[in-house]
Order: sequence, then structure tokens, then C-alpha cells
Amino acid sequence: MQRRFLKPRYWSIWLLLGFMRLTVYLPYPLQLALGRALGRLLRLARRRWRITLVNLQRCFPELDAPARLRLARRHFDSLGMALIETGLCWWAGDPQLQKLVRIEGLEHLQAARARGRGVILLAGHFTTLEIGGRLLSLYTDFHIMYRPNENMLIEEVMRAGRERHFDRAIPRQDVRLMLRSLKQGKPVWYAPDQGYRGKHSEMVPFFGIPAPTNTALSRLAHMSAAPVVPFSVERLPGTRGYRLILEPALHDFPSGDAPADALRVSRLLEEKIRRTPDQYLWSHDRFKVVPRD
Repeated sequence: MQRRFLKPRYWSIWLLLGFMRLTVYLPYPLQLALGRALGRLLRLARRRWRITLVNLQRCFPELDAPARLRLARRHFDSLGMALIETGLCWWAGDPQLQKLVRIEGLEHLQAARARGRGVILLAGHFTTLEIGGRLLSLYTDFHIMYRPNENMLIEEVMRAGRERHFDRAIPRQDVRLMLRSLKQGKPVWYAPDQGYRGKHSEMVPFFGIPAPTNTALSRLAHMSAAPVVPFSVERLPGTRGYRLILEPALHDFPSGDAPADALRVSRLLEEKIRRTPDQYLWSHDRFKVVPRD
């Protein structure tokens, strides 16, 4: 680790990382309880709390205000658990994690890989994102696309943790490296569901409301000829662990109509969200409507 990270500006990050490291040794029920307690603290991040309430009001108009408030609280519990799970991802051994997971549909990934063109693992930004990738690595090799963290210390620790368990971690802007991985026959984890206003952005309905959406998945699937296999993770009730779900490769994808493909992906994602609504990343400004002040 570089000596510059010993500066006082990083001391609070070191304390957080040390806490995450120590929780790896706790029993799983206690880890989850700590995560829920952290989630209550995270509610103090007022902008994220406000974003969550706005997203839930837009996407679940059928719920009354008390129901949305309860869902928002459960979501922040889920965020706190995700922080504890990140420590498990980086530092827990395989035997510790194997007790917590069951997988469904691995044969769909194997069938897609047999085509020899790589596979795009289509995922979404759930709070189980980090733990889901780590658990899938127990069953198969794959590369991941990720957004580099602005904090240099967190980025360094995160990169090192991921490189211990994944063949390659690809910065999300490095499309050429992603295509190279697919050409080598590797599965690549890819999640295009966050609010996006750059190149290849279209307004695509999300829960019936237009949202800025990245349509690059169609282009990537076309350029690589790689099948697209939906992948999702569910944190199970109580202390039962996690369920990984791999589905058959999407039929007739891409269709040649990028916005239509993006709408198809959006609707697929909505189905997954409705199964575990508290576990989706509602604290992200999906519609780009909440002012920073």
C-alpha cells in the first residue's frame, strides 16, 4: 500500500476498512444485525434518503406514504448489510461463503459459453451487487465491468480485493478491453441500469416513467456476437444466505432497435425488482431529478 495513504485525510477510511475487516470473523447472524444498524446510520445522509423517497414515490404510486416509508427504511437496512457483505467479498475465504449460497441455472451460462463468443452477464444495481459477484466466482471465472471510486484509497483496496477473485476488473469506460475479454470467450458482468446522459443515452420507461438510459448493450452484443444471460442475486430472508439466478440467454437480442432493446431490459429488471424491492439501489438518482442542494 502506498505511503501517501498514511496521511490524516485517510484515517477515517482506514477505520472503516478495519471495521469491515473485523466483521468477517463474526457469525453471519451478527453480521446482518450490524448491517441493519449501519443502515439506520446511513439514513442520516439526507440527500440519499430524499432520492430514495422520490424514486419510490415515482415507481410505486400504488403504495401509500407509510408503506413507502417502511420500504425506504428496509432499503437502508439493505445498504448497511451491503457494506458488511463487501468485507466478506474482499476478505472471506471460499469455505465461509459456500455455506451461504445456492445457485440456479448455471447450465444456462455453460450453454452460452459453449458458443465460444464470450457471454454478457446482464445484471442490475442491487445492494447485493458486490456479494453476488463474489459468490458467482465460486462457480465460474468471469470478468467484471466497474466504476472506479473517486477516493483513491477505497479504489486501491477495492481493486486489490476484486483482483484476488476475478480474472480481470475492467473500468466501465474501457469498451475495447471488454470486447477483448468477450473475444477470448470470457463472461463479462455488465449492468446498464443507472441514470445515464452520455453517448448512447435514450429516455426509456422505467416503471412507466421516462428515465435516461444507456442503450450501449445492444451495440456491445452486436459487435461481439456474445449471448446475453440475465443474472440476479437475492438476499434470502433471515440468515438463509443468498440465491444466485442465471436465466437462458435472451432470444433475438439485439433486435437492431437499441431503444426497444433497452425497454426490454428495463422491463426484465422491473420483474426482478418487484421480487425484492428493498434490495434495489433506490438511493441512486435514477431519474436525475433530485437537486444536489
